[in-house]
Amino acid sequence: MTRPLRISVIGGGRATADELATAESVGRAIAQAGAVLVCGGLGGVMEAAAHGAREAGGLTVGILPGYDAHVAAPDILVPIVTGMHEARNVIVAASGDAVIAVGGSLGTLTEIGFALKLRRPVIGLGTWSLDPSRVPADARFIAAETPEAAVAAAVRACRPADEEE
Repeated sequence: MTRPLRISVIGGGRATADELATAESVGRAIAQAGAVLVCGGLGGVMEAAAHGAREAGGLTVGILPGYDAHVAAPDILVPIVTGMHEARNVIVAASGDAVIAVGGSLGTLTEIGFALKLRRPVIGLGTWSLDPSRVPADARFIAAETPEAAVAAAVRACRPADEEE
């Protein structure tokens, strides 16, 4: 049995209209790629990405900060309660084979940091910029221009070396 690729989408609970549209397109592209969308399960970028994925028939997982599954965004099919509040950010980052960051503020920055520390590739869309000299050589932070390019980069980054073209 082969498990599907998991792509975590991170970003602000409060987001601009452009970030929400980008997140929805990212979610749609994740589902079209046959991957599972993992996110923090609440509003903003998380809700928009989950909506895009569900519209395209994808599976969505929300790693929630509290103990109440009912607070999950409407398009979260699998809510996971943690009771860990912001500490759940490490679970969101660790649960994806790759991470796509859309916009975001300090919570997003922590997830980027956790993902890079865990050697998960991070693809950024209008998010934090990092000093390349501060990112470990074996960690990958890739800037993308479009949602489709971000998902393609995430899929490529997770492909085993022997499968790369």
